[in-house]
Amino acid sequence: MSLTDEELDRLADVVRLQPTKNAELQAAWGMDSGSEVHGYLESNLKEYYFRDDNSLIRATAEAADLVDVEPGIEADGDDPDGNGVPSVIRVPELEARVFAVVAGPDERSESVVSVLNGLREEFDLDPDVEDVRKALQSLRRKNVVEVVYRTVPTFRLAVERDAVDVEIAE
Repeated sequence: MSLTDEELDRLADVVRLQPTKNAELQAAWGMDSGSEVHGYLESNLKEYYFRDDNSLIRATAEAADLVDVEPGIEADGDDPDGNGVPSVIRVPELEARVFAVVAGPDERSESVVSVLNGLREEFDLDPDVEDVRKALQSLRRKNVVEVVYRTVPTFRLAVERDAVDVEIAE
């Protein structure tokens, strides 16, 4: 199957953002709904993606070869407990900054607003609170942030900060 330039660009997004959800691709592609994303994937990229056990969208190995971009995560080759913790993640700049300021694995987890305040103090950034929440959830799906449920969901690193190389995806 021959892909158009647009399809190759969108397939590259799937590879780069994986594991991802319809909502993330919707934002990246400027679509109106998750249903529109699902329809596009099924109509145009069906051979190149699949949904994992958690219904997250992942690219096939063939897709990664086709688009010549680095996958969003790389698992450690010597992962003895099989926990799927990546050794490298490629994320948008905001996610990289969130990773840098969120509480460490041995610290008390913190709310989205607390992480937002950390971004303001550390990087002089003032993103929308919803963008911070989405960044935390994306990092959670990559197994580098965990959620601790208290009065509100709170977050902290699931791994030591220096155990993961964070690269900013272009």
